[in-house]
Amino acid sequence: MDERELTHINKEGRARMVDVSDKDKTKRVGIACASIYMKKETLQRVKDGSIKKGDVLSVAQVGGIMGAKNTPSIIPMCHSIMLSGCDINFKFDEENLKIDIIAEAKTTGQTGVEMEALTAVSVAALTIYDMCKAIDREMVVSDIKLLKKTGGKSGEFIRK
Repeated sequence: MDERELTHINKEGRARMVDVSDKDKTKRVGIACASIYMKKETLQRVKDGSIKKGDVLSVAQVGGIMGAKNTPSIIPMCHSIMLSGCDINFKFDEENLKIDIIAEAKTTGQTGVEMEALTAVSVAALTIYDMCKAIDREMVVSDIKLLKKTGGKSGEFIRK
């Protein structure tokens, strides 16, 4: 089978979990990002900490990390892996009325952590939405993407 073929499909054409038992354990890192766009007032209130539900970014931080830790519970073919670290950072972009979210997930193992990083930014963005929806139902979560991955047989990927 060509390396670039779909690895999550068995010979009968149905879904399968990839067998990673013969892969080497390597240090692996996945970095992903997402953005959540909102009204100017909403962005300011998140920044000021004046959202009634509490500190939006602190809750989103915890939510994103929990999302990373629970990725195999919600993405069907993901392996359960031991995360060695996960961190999430937020950047206010007042010009574009958005918050950018960047997550980094790390492990030493036989499979990567790209899905954990992508899940972390997705859950963090959705947590922000949940905490702010009472004042802004027009928020948009977008631009979810992998920025970088290292480790494993396929080596390094860096988005240009």
